[in-house]
Amino acid sequence: MLKGHQSWIYTNKPRIISTGTVVGPFEGQGPLANDFDKIHGDLYIGQESWEKAERVLIEESADLAIQKAGLTKEAVQFYFGGDLMNQIISSSFAARSLSIPYFGLFGACSTSMESLSLASFIVNYGGAKYALAGTCSHNASVEKQFRYPTEYGSQKPPTAQFTVTGSGSAIISLEGDGPMVTSATIGKVIDMGITDPFNMGAAMAPAAVDTIQAHFRDMQIDPSYYDLIVTGDLSKVGYDIANELFERHKFPIRQTTYKDCGMMIYDYNKQKVQAGASGCGCSAVVTYGHLLNQLRKGDLKRILVVATGALLSPLSFQQGESIPCIAHAVSIESGE
Repeated sequence: MLKGHQSWIYTNKPRIISTGTVVGPFEGQGPLANDFDKIHGDLYIGQESWEKAERVLIEESADLAIQKAGLTKEAVQFYFGGDLMNQIISSSFAARSLSIPYFGLFGACSTSMESLSLASFIVNYGGAKYALAGTCSHNASVEKQFRYPTEYGSQKPPTAQFTVTGSGSAIISLEGDGPMVTSATIGKVIDMGITDPFNMGAAMAPAAVDTIQAHFRDMQIDPSYYDLIVTGDLSKVGYDIANELFERHKFPIRQTTYKDCGMMIYDYNKQKVQAGASGCGCSAVVTYGHLLNQLRKGDLKRILVVATGALLSPLSFQQGESIPCIAHAVSIESGE
């Protein structure tokens, strides 16, 4: 059901009945390691290229989610997925092996909540009994495509972020137990004229704030409704800018706890990640791993996950374009 201008309420409260999270070695050294289903010991994952390894990440997380739900691939009606590679090849090639009817999405790093919101929508209205939502990113392949190849050895500024190697997938259904997806707010594209691909947090922060404000305006609730509001991958720079914008707009963010996935997945004292984490896999593995575990244990009851994405490409950067950004918000409740 449409609520306000850009939000949906899922009246039937579809549930996240299972998840799968797979990460790389660096993520396995971070503070959330115990919340991930599988940690790989090297970036190649037995493949001959990083791009092929990225495809394996999403295949594995999808397989885990399906198996943990007690299903077969044939039981899943639709797969909503996307990633950062050219023409979303990681997700599309994974869909080839999954052989599940497929919606290919590109929301950059907002794809985790874009896919979850759409999968939940179609399940809520009887369009599917089981739907799969997932996304992935790989540090080496993404850095190679959007900035400089890792082996180039270029020095990165403090505003730069470290792309997560990881994939998160979820099975959505009206049948079964698990956290409930209760609403979503679909973001608008916001462009503040930033052109620096090493400063994604600053580019994405206004989109995150815009979507968060739209969510509370549409839903007619206060931030205190949630135990936690978490943005996708603004990291230190974008997180500070978002807080400044909240203060400037007199938005009462301090009524709740506000965190950022990009600041949660790595240990700043031990891991050299500049401003923090980014990548489609960032909000996906933090949400489907750490945050949903907290919901299941009762440590949290209601959360709002706001995944943020920078919609640039190597081609747009080469043409001198600025970086348009978007954020999608999904409300998840413990279901207890």
